Amino acid sequence: MVAAQETSLQRILEGSSQYLVPLYQRPYGWGDEQLQELWNDVTQLADDRIDEPQTTHFIGSVVLAPAPAGVAGTVTRFLVVDGQQRLTTLTLLLAAIRDFLREVDGSTSRDSDRIHNQLLTNQYNDDPDRLKLLPTQVDRPSYAAVIDGTTRVDDGGRVGYAYDFFRARLTALTTAEDTTYGLSQVVDAVVSGLSVVSISAHPNDNVHRIFQSLNNTGLKLTQGDLLRNYLFMRLPNRSDEVYRTYWLPLQASLDNERIETLFWLDMVHKRPKVKQGQTFAAQQARLERLTTESEIVAEIERIARLGQLYRLLLEPETESDPQVRLRLSRLAEWDSTSPAPLILHLLLLRDRGEASSEQVARSLLYIESLLVRRFLIGRTTQNLSRLFADTVVQLDTTLPVDVALHVYFSTGRKHYATDAQLTEAIVTAPLYLNGRAAHRKILMIWIEDLFGSKETVAPESLTIEHVMPQTLSVQWRAQLAAEYGADEVEVLHDRYLHTLGNLTLTGYNESLSNNDFARKCETLRASSVRMNQDIAAHESWGPSQIEKRGLALAERIIDFWPGPTDASALPEKPLWAELLNVLAALPAGRWTTYGDLANLLGTAAQPLGNWMRSHPAPNAHRVLSAQGSFAEGFRWIDPACIDDPRQMLESEGVRFSASGRAASGQRLTPAELANLSTGLLP
Repeated sequence: MVAAQETSLQRILEGSSQYLVPLYQRPYGWGDEQLQELWNDVTQLADDRIDEPQTTHFIGSVVLAPAPAGVAGTVTRFLVVDGQQRLTTLTLLLAAIRDFLREVDGSTSRDSDRIHNQLLTNQYNDDPDRLKLLPTQVDRPSYAAVIDGTTRVDDGGRVGYAYDFFRARLTALTTAEDTTYGLSQVVDAVVSGLSVVSISAHPNDNVHRIFQSLNNTGLKLTQGDLLRNYLFMRLPNRSDEVYRTYWLPLQASLDNERIETLFWLDMVHKRPKVKQGQTFAAQQARLERLTTESEIVAEIERIARLGQLYRLLLEPETESDPQVRLRLSRLAEWDSTSPAPLILHLLLLRDRGEASSEQVARSLLYIESLLVRRFLIGRTTQNLSRLFADTVVQLDTTLPVDVALHVYFSTGRKHYATDAQLTEAIVTAPLYLNGRAAHRKILMIWIEDLFGSKETVAPESLTIEHVMPQTLSVQWRAQLAAEYGADEVEVLHDRYLHTLGNLTLTGYNESLSNNDFARKCETLRASSVRMNQDIAAHESWGPSQIEKRGLALAERIIDFWPGPTDASALPEKPLWAELLNVLAALPAGRWTTYGDLANLLGTAAQPLGNWMRSHPAPNAHRVLSAQGSFAEGFRWIDPACIDDPRQMLESEGVRFSASGRAASGQRLTPAELANLSTGLLP
């Protein structure tokens, strides 16, 4: 329940009260446009009140809530749920008026003392109760300096800027000759004439929900803002400490947009399908399960630590391990946000001691390899975000993470090109027309690195050049016709023009243009780009040379960027052998679940299900979901098998409900599974 009443600034600020801007609120941020609009309202009101002294001007609302009982003090304290920018600005205007009056009337000005002692400070109280308004922690030093009239700590900050803005307007007012009002009318207009609707919440009201509803009606806050609000509203006793210790460092290293992304990446680790626009709702639903203040503190500490890891993605140069730093830098250079959930997961595993830097670096190479190989075969970004998000929850946790990642990428429809597919695409596919131009250039630069050149070439000076030009000159046509026949020129030109074998890097693209090959060779031979030396060694250039070079480049690429593994060549793990033994022992007329099997074998349901989907296993139809239904996408490993798995279970005696769920009484209990496996498991 909330109560609203119209009142003046004076009535809000008088008395032994203090208005606390919660730590979750944004720092003060009004600029010229908002400050000038307020000043125009004040001067217009001052003019209007000369003839109509009771005239008021409504400037908006301030939503207040009783401060939590855990916030001690000798004054009545309120949280400023909404309107902190407006209230902060009005007190800065009052401070500017107070100081101007002191200059005009001397230090004994009664009006300036009244403003200071009744409207800006609680005269007889010490810190932290002294200031009438206590802004967010970021703004407190500069705000206190303005109110106390001491040297400001951040003259370039918004708080100091607003104060200086009003001081300048007050000075201009006293020298103006065309105004009908003066300083006293301005003071009266600010203190008594500005009308504010004060909306007060009941002590038992959910202040967070009030704040959230205000956001829905126009206060443009990000989902990160709302989550910060939600977390700190649940810290009545430890908010200052937690804010200083965890949130401020996080805010200093990540901007607001990236903090929101961090919350989303964290959610993706638990729910891969969640969209970024659902971050707040999804996180709030999860956080509702936390009941104590200590749990909230632990959650903020966890997010802050996750933020430090996320910063490594954004600033790879801060990573200490050289191999991980190199791989992070390469992925940052690729400039794709899709792998972020998986990369953050890998760094988190290392942070927990569950993966080594070597394993993480190898895993990052597999991610890079997947991106490169997909790009080369023309599968650029399709479903990449979903792929990487799903990977986080589907990795086989019984394997080292780099091995698990390689195996996972190698199974299913990941478009992780095999060596044969890659070679064919390099020779025949129009790479120059694939994907983003920036990715094409980055890939060409990475390929140049494979030549081991000792001389560094500034990437920004390079462009992609077609050796056989896009527009054939007379000389080029004659050369190709002499070797392949005039009728084949256009066909071969179209077929090979944009393939990788015909592309290189140069800083002389314009000068090379459509020059004949002999003249191009002169420039390429002098180039610092190592791959150009091989091209310049040829006496002529056409389809046969392009195809031969494509094959040579494919060998380098295959050697550096590992392809999918042959899962059948991996040594069979004892775990899966144990699973096969248990499955073989499952009796007819009974069923079990992926989760129960996973618990029995000491693994997780997801990797166990993944393994069963890609390997032949006895009695696979007797393994259902916890609800007694078949897993989505259940299929027989043998494509020749067309039996209906439900009919098979029914023929064995398993009963199904009308909704298609197997009878729970026929489900093997964990104890029965354990007894069933006696003698099979060590």
